[in-house]
Amino acid sequence: MKVCGVEINSNDVNVCLLSLTDEIFELPDFRSRRLTLTDINSTRELRYFQQTFAKLMQDYQVDRVVIRQRPMKGKFAGGAVGFKLEAAIELISDLDVFIMSTTDIKESLKRNPIQIDYAETDLKVYQEVAFNTAYAYLMKDKYAAKDA
Repeated sequence: MKVCGVEINSNDVNVCLLSLTDEIFELPDFRSRRLTLTDINSTRELRYFQQTFAKLMQDYQVDRVVIRQRPMKGKFAGGAVGFKLEAAIELISDLDVFIMSTTDIKESLKRNPIQIDYAETDLKVYQEVAFNTAYAYLMKDKYAAKDA
């Protein structure tokens, strides 16, 4: 299964492609690490962002997009632009999108710690949250039955 982990930060969307086949993880080559909405007030730019994201997912045959959920209120609440980008991604037809809470991500990572040092992945520092989101999603059910 190919999963694209997504972290939305202001007008940037950090992405990480992660694949799991026969219990083996792979970080396939991916032509984009970050997509940016350059003009937050332009409908044309938002549509361009949406088309670019959709084309990227289609080209790499992504099975599911997993977006790290952001709080709606409080100190760390997501901004309006972030929610606009999230909606643009969710509204892409033929794209399977899943929103994963930070609590679920933390629980999955606690049950299934990452077995490699992040520095060895050759990903950029700003992609770490997207990577953790994709990894946590792929591992979320691995030991759920054992814990029950």
